[in-house]
Amino acid sequence: MRIAAVAAHFGRDLDRALRKIAGIVGDARDAGADLLVLPDATLGGYLSDLRHPDPNSLPPGLAEDSAEIQQVIALAGPMVVCFGYAEAVGQQLYNSALCVSGDGVLGRHRKVHQPAGEALVYAAGETFEPFDTPIGRLGMLIDYDKTFPEAARALALDGAAILACLSAWPASVTDRASRLPQDRQSRLFDLYDCARAAENQVVWASANQTGVMGGLRFLGQAKVVGPGGDVLARTSSKGGLALAELDVEAETARSRRILHHLQELKPAAYQGLR
Repeated sequence: MRIAAVAAHFGRDLDRALRKIAGIVGDARDAGADLLVLPDATLGGYLSDLRHPDPNSLPPGLAEDSAEIQQVIALAGPMVVCFGYAEAVGQQLYNSALCVSGDGVLGRHRKVHQPAGEALVYAAGETFEPFDTPIGRLGMLIDYDKTFPEAARALALDGAAILACLSAWPASVTDRASRLPQDRQSRLFDLYDCARAAENQVVWASANQTGVMGGLRFLGQAKVVGPGGDVLARTSSKGGLALAELDVEAETARSRRILHHLQELKPAAYQGLR
């Protein structure tokens, strides 16, 4: 199986985003990708300020049956594609992700964990639920969700062998480094990607925004991580496609042959997590 994770910039312009998605999907298809993971907020961009979001400059809210989402479904064709958008439900917005193929929606996720002022704009999701796809059982998380080990663990325990994490992860807002690779958030972004894969012995596909939105500078650093926590492919802070080919079932089984983390859990010892 070939898995591709994207580093790219997406802003408010939906028509431009759809043209960019079409180009990326075409490149991924030419590369033989079976799964393509796009960043958080692919349609409409992310917030421009995490501490004090501008109510007059929010991502456009879209319903799941909107023309824009139907266009992404049509573009996907036989490929499995994950992408992020601002989901409108009545007057409420969710920071959401969809997993689609040309046949329609395969799975969905609403971001559960909210950093800083995101709760001023979005309602929070409540669950982590994997779903079956043509390439196997898959789960999704949205950026800050991956900071919490329980999120990825819940998906892995429910049978997900591939976890897709869609991010709009910026450099540090309070302690910005002069160069992105030296930024504290850059280090944490990579650390969480590798740790979550290794903890759960799953394949991890991490996509992220690049460029600048208002006061936020996004890190890029898209990657595919194997079930041993090894980075199989990655991009830099600039746009690009991280593409890795592996046998997910065989590699997952190999990583669990001696030490099987999910089977060796001791739930009775974790009373504080209730």
